[in-house]
Amino acid sequence: MFFKVHCNFLKSIQNAESISMHNQSEASGQSTVSGATDWQVFQLENLVSKVENGTLSMREFLRTPSLSCSIYHVPAGSKDMASAHEEDELYLILDGCGRLRVGDSEQQVTKGSIMYVQAACDHTFFDVEENITALVFFGAPIRHLRGR
Repeated sequence: MFFKVHCNFLKSIQNAESISMHNQSEASGQSTVSGATDWQVFQLENLVSKVENGTLSMREFLRTPSLSCSIYHVPAGSKDMASAHEEDELYLILDGCGRLRVGDSEQQVTKGSIMYVQAACDHTFFDVEENITALVFFGAPIRHLRGR
């Protein structure tokens, strides 16, 4: 299975500091005349294979000024720390099941669930019955969109 990402910010991707950057070894792209790459293809199976079962982890594989993408893993029996972020987030559950709390609302999540969490909303995964592995997209931080 392949995951294709279009971007115009290769220099930002190459220079970005992140939790764990794997785009150079796991992505391929088509070079333009200038030598820059304006798109990349990631093999989802390869990204997921790097997840350490039993360990709460976030492995970022792409970062641009307007978007970042990660593989997120929450082990069965654990919960992640409730948090709010400056970015809108979109989660696609690749495997596992549990519950997601956003503010005062709760929802069961299973393989195939897609959840949107607005920036600045407290949220957490909990009651994780089976290891959750998710593909996570983070939008640009609010301050970036406001031009700060």
